[in-house]
Amino acid sequence: MTIQIQILTTQLNIQSAIDWVMSPESGGIDVFIGTVRNQTKGKSVIRLEFEAYEPMAIAEIEKILKQAEEKWPIQKALIHHRTGILEVGEVPVLIAVSAAHRAAAFEACRYIIDTLKQTVPIWKKEIFENGEVWVAAHP
Repeated sequence: MTIQIQILTTQLNIQSAIDWVMSPESGGIDVFIGTVRNQTKGKSVIRLEFEAYEPMAIAEIEKILKQAEEKWPIQKALIHHRTGILEVGEVPVLIAVSAAHRAAAFEACRYIIDTLKQTVPIWKKEIFENGEVWVAAHP
């Protein structure tokens, strides 16, 4: 499996990620694009702020990708995550997975995002009109 992991402060490039995971051997590509929504639990979201402990985040992401490779025959996997201030509609996380067959790509992609949210030291603060809160890492 070939992997690409990036933690960036700049806008994520969705088409570039898709292009990177494509290959003649891949019959399926699954892409997860996480976006900043305008509401959480009935509160209007102004923006999100992400912080990461980058060395540990990259190490944890590598572990997740190895686990995914052990469970499914995936060919390429890419994870890009933003840090910093993101406005409503922006993309904080992008995952792309390619495999010979679609089922492996779908299942691996879901596993990767769910596990990333549970174990990777990237923290999210939600900013509302009347306050802010750090969100616990869980799916």
